[in-house]
Order: sequence, then structure tokens, then C-alpha cells
Amino acid sequence: MNINSAEFIISNTDYRKCPEGGKPEYAFIGRSNVGKSSLINMLTNRKGLAMTSSTPGKTMLINHFLINDAWYLVDLPGYGYARRGKENRERLRKIIEDYVLERVQMTNLFVLVDSRHEPQQIDLEFMEWLGENGVPFSIVFTKADKQGPIRLQQNVETYTQKLLETWEELPPVFVTSSEKGQGREELLAYIEEINKSLQ
Repeated sequence: MNINSAEFIISNTDYRKCPEGGKPEYAFIGRSNVGKSSLINMLTNRKGLAMTSSTPGKTMLINHFLINDAWYLVDLPGYGYARRGKENRERLRKIIEDYVLERVQMTNLFVLVDSRHEPQQIDLEFMEWLGENGVPFSIVFTKADKQGPIRLQQNVETYTQKLLETWEELPPVFVTSSEKGQGREELLAYIEEINKSLQ
């Protein structure tokens, strides 16, 4: 898939105020600092489309970007940033849960995981919750370039083995590097495939 146009449409905290119409939405979520904005910029080939920040927990809004006038890429707030304070965390949880569970246009959720780390409880619990609620999702390992290929493969295998302790089968898994553009073709092809199946 070629991305010919990518434009920011709207930010808000309420899924009911998201764009109207039936265009499919592909949402990206992950723990703070997982490399979400960099991945979105890499996928769309637009350097500053999603604001990257060295401060974790900057995205507090649901951000909609219209791609090729055909589908939305949705940048969701990161979860699990400890320094947010209980009230803020609770508010974020509600924003995320309402969007994920209530937004009928949400076609697939890409859950981003830092490939350098062992499985984190917060990610595993989040995926468990998605499974329990029948939410279609895929796992995207980020920052693949930050370690050697053997270590990367070991980490991904460790992660998938951990998931198979509770999952009968795994959702689609992608390995990406925003620096190197790795995984871009695969992710876009996957989105294109789903879009075609919806038509």
C-alpha cells in the first residue's frame, strides 16, 4: 500500500466525538515510551505527523489521522505511566476502554511492545482484557534495531511462549524498527488486506 496522503483530523477524549462515517479505524496503543509516535511517523512517511516526545505519557488524547481519504490511523494514549497520579490514570483508563469497547469503527488494535524487554505484567493483562472482550488486535514489537538479530529473535520467542501459556493461538505478530523502516510493508499490507475484506 502506498500512503499518498496523511492528515491530522481531530483530537479528543470522548469516542462519541470521533469522526462520523464508517471508515475503518486502526488504533495504536502501548505503554508510555514504547515508540508509538515514531512508528506512526514511519508508517505514514511523515516525520512530524505524530508528536514524538522524550517525556513519557504525553499523549492524553485520541488522535485521528485520515490516510488516503480511506481509513483512519488512531493514536491512543499510552497506558501505565506511573507518575501520572491515580486520578489521571483512572481518566486515561476510561478514555481507552470506552474507545476500544464502544467505537464500532475500530477495526484492529495494534498493541505495541518494546522488543528489548521481557514480558511486562501490564501488557499481558491488557491483552488478556482485549481477549476477554473479543477485541481484534495484533502485537507490534518495536525498537528491533536496538539489539542484535539473535537477541531480538530470542526476546520475541520468549514473549510468544509466555502468551501461549494462556492463549490457544496468537494474534498476528509484527516486528518493527522506526529507525530502519522495518515492518512497514508488512503492517501496511495487513491493513490493506483487512480493508479489502471489508469492502
